Parts: sequence; structure tokens; C-alpha cells
Amino acid sequence: MDVLSDVLLAVRLTGAVFFDVDARSPFATETPSVAAIGEQVLAGAEHVISFHVVTEGTCWAEAVDRAEPPVSLRAGDMVVFPGGDANIVASAPGMRGRPDPANYYRPADRALPFSLVMTREPDAEHTRFVCGFLGCDARPFNPLLEALPRIVRAPISEQSRRWVSSLLDAAVESSGSEGAGGEAMLAKLAELMFVEAIRSHIAQLPDDARGWLAGLRDPLVSAALQLIHGRPADPWTVERLAREVGMSRSAFTERFTAYVRVPPMRYLARWRLQLAARMLESGTVSVGQAAAAVGYQSEAAFNRAFKRDVGQAPGVWRRGHGAGGSDR
Repeated sequence: MDVLSDVLLAVRLTGAVFFDVDARSPFATETPSVAAIGEQVLAGAEHVISFHVVTEGTCWAEAVDRAEPPVSLRAGDMVVFPGGDANIVASAPGMRGRPDPANYYRPADRALPFSLVMTREPDAEHTRFVCGFLGCDARPFNPLLEALPRIVRAPISEQSRRWVSSLLDAAVESSGSEGAGGEAMLAKLAELMFVEAIRSHIAQLPDDARGWLAGLRDPLVSAALQLIHGRPADPWTVERLAREVGMSRSAFTERFTAYVRVPPMRYLARWRLQLAARMLESGTVSVGQAAAAVGYQSEAAFNRAFKRDVGQAPGVWRRGHGAGGSDR
């Protein structure tokens, strides 16, 4: 079981590339917070993440009104703002732009991305980057979203960068049917690059790092997570999980909690609710069927757990989030 892939599928990651920026120094672009533009760029997404990928040159990125220092970027780097903070990409740290939320929309008469040229001096240093957004579910439980820092900077593969550049060039040069499918390809490529960035981020974590992402790298914690994600409906106990990974109950509980930040049974319970919520939204299963599918022997116990963690009964969630529902 690939735990990261399992989570990404369960939280329904979707992407969109909005801007192809061709800039020469000095320049500064500011992206509003997703609280202001999230519904405009990815309607229906419960949570929206903003990102930028540098395809040529160098630049700096930083979050607006955050204590984190500016991040230096070069061609092949991706910077992600998991919390959806307002952010800036500029030719030098400390610069500010003038964001206009009205520019963030999905056009009805053409395909994304928008092409933005920022040229002042033709001989000045050249940078090209793309700006986009990723949508995902945050509730009932998204362990990846909870584990990511406010800013993630990570390299992407040269092959992915070439794909981005080629698709952007095609989008600029073609129109009408010649460019059919390009927007969808860029969107899927954005999702792929996000996964690459997360994998790179995990690889760069220090040896003493803790958290869910660090747990994916730890052999014993990772083995337990694979069991939970691979067979979530099994009648797991702490003792059984510990035995499966070759540890004592106390040592396993301590190690798992130190990495994942919650005890094993609490993590299992939250993940079961995430899976059940997705089933309920499909509209094809009843509350009792969803409960049984994720390992609950009692529908009443499932109802109590769901309402305690999610804040509403599973039947209410099903009606609000199912096909045609608007409560996202």
C-alpha cells in the first residue's frame, strides 16, 4: 500500500494552471489568499492550495504577513503554499505587488492559462514561471494537509519542467481546436508536480523530523500506516498493530504517536471517517453500509464517532455533500 497515494486519492486532489508569467527584472506578482479567490479558481473545492513553478531564470517567493523568510527559487523549483496564504513572487525579496482578485476567474471564451508579460528592460534578467492552484478535501481528515508547513519549496523533475514549458508554448501559439486538451493536461501535470514536490520534501526532512510525513519515511511507523491504509476495516488493536510491525505495545504506541502526533487508534478512527465520508458523498451507499465498510460493527457507534469528529450526523453530511449538494 502506497500511503501517500492513498491519501491523495481519498482527498480528491485536483489542479489548475492559471498564469504563464514571462517577466524581466524588476517585477513582483502578488496572489491573493484563497479565502478571497478560492471559489473563483476551483469552484466546489473544500480547500485550495496555491503554487508556482519556475521554468526559466530565478526569483523569490514569500508569504504575505507571515514570519517565514523569503524563499529563493531557480528553474525547476516548485513552491507551494498549503494554507492558501496570500503570496508574492518577485525578482528580489521584500518587493510587493498589487493583487486584483477580479483577474482570478475561469474564462468562458478561451482556455487557461492566461499569458502575462512583465517586461520593462529587454536586456534585464529573464524569468518564466507558472501560477496555479490545487483543490482538495480538508474534512473529515486530511493528514497530508495537516502535516505540511506554511511554505514548501522543492525541485521537480527536468522531464516535468519540459512538459510544462512545451504545453505553455503550445497554449500561447495555438488557438481554437488546435489547443484542445491543453488546459486539462496542464491541470493533471500540476497534480503530478505537487506529488513530486511532496516526495522531494519528505526526502529533505532532517533525521530528527517528526510528523506524518516523517512517519512515512520511518520503517516501523510506515509499516503500521500501510497496514491501516491497506486494510482499514480490519479489527485492529494497538496490540495487533504492534505485533505486525515487530514491536512491543508500549514502544509502538510511543513511536507512532511521536511521529504521527496522534495515537494509532485515533489515527485509524479518523481515517475510517474520511473513507466513510467519501462513500456517503457518492450517494450509492447508506449510512449503515458506509459504517460496515470501514469496520464499524454498530451503526450507532459510527454515528456517534462521525458527529463527534465532523460536527454533524453522517446522514446530514450525506445530504449536504452528495451529488448535487452545495455544502463543500
